[in-house]
Amino acid sequence: MKRMTSALKESSVVSTPSKLILRTAGLRKSFKMGDSVVQVLKDVSIDVSAGEFIAIEGRSGSGKSTLLHLMGALDEPDEGTVEFEGRDIGNLSSAERSNIRNKQFGFVFQFYHLLPELNVLENTMLSAMIEYSWLGFRSNARRFREHAATVLQQLGMDHRLKHRPSQLSGGERQRVAIARALMNSPRVLFADEPTGNLDVETGAQIMTVLERLHREQNQTIILVTHDRTLARTADRVLVLKQGVLQKTE
Repeated sequence: MKRMTSALKESSVVSTPSKLILRTAGLRKSFKMGDSVVQVLKDVSIDVSAGEFIAIEGRSGSGKSTLLHLMGALDEPDEGTVEFEGRDIGNLSSAERSNIRNKQFGFVFQFYHLLPELNVLENTMLSAMIEYSWLGFRSNARRFREHAATVLQQLGMDHRLKHRPSQLSGGERQRVAIARALMNSPRVLFADEPTGNLDVETGAQIMTVLERLHREQNQTIILVTHDRTLARTADRVLVLKQGVLQKTE
C-alpha cells in the first residue's frame, strides 16, 4: 500500500483516471481574524476515486481540517465546488446536503467526541438515535444494536460494549469513534488527525484499523495529518502548503 515518493511538485489540480466519487474544483476559503482576512485555501482542486485512500499532509494551521470540512459538507467554500457522485453539493437543498453528510459520509476526529453518559454500544448507535424519532429508534433498536455490535466486534471492541468512555483507553475511545462513523456504511470516511491525541504505538494501531478497512472493505478514506510517516501509508499523499495542494510522485 505504501508508495515511493520523491520531490514535491506544486499543483492546483490533482486527478486520477479511475471512477470518481468526490471532486473539488477551485476551492477558496478565507477567515476574518480581527481586522485581517486570512486566505486559508487558494484554488484547491482534487479528484477522489471510489475505494481510494488519500492522505492530506500539512503543518498545523495549513488548512487541512478546513479542506476536509469543505469536502465533507460541514462547511461551505467562499468560491469553488464540491461534487459527490457528480452532484454539486452547493446546489442542493439543506435537507439533501444533510442527507449526504449523515448517510454517505462518516467522520472521525482527533478528540473522539463520545458522550460520557452513554456506553460503547450506545455511543456507536448515536447517529441512529439522532436520525430517528424516539418511536422509530425503539422499533428498530434490535437491528441497530446487532449492527453496532458487529461493527464493534470487527474493531476488536466487542468485550467493551457496556463500558463508558471514562473506562476506556485513548485507543479504545478512537475505535468507538470509528465504529460510530461506520454505522451507516459511509461511502467516504473522513479522518481528521485521528491519531493526534494518541501515543505513537496506539496511533499506529489506529492506522492499522484504517488500512484494514480500506484493504478488506474497499473503504474510501480521506485522512488529514501532520505526520509524514502516517501519511505514507495511504495510496496517495497530497501536501497542503500555503493554501496550495501539492502531490508526491
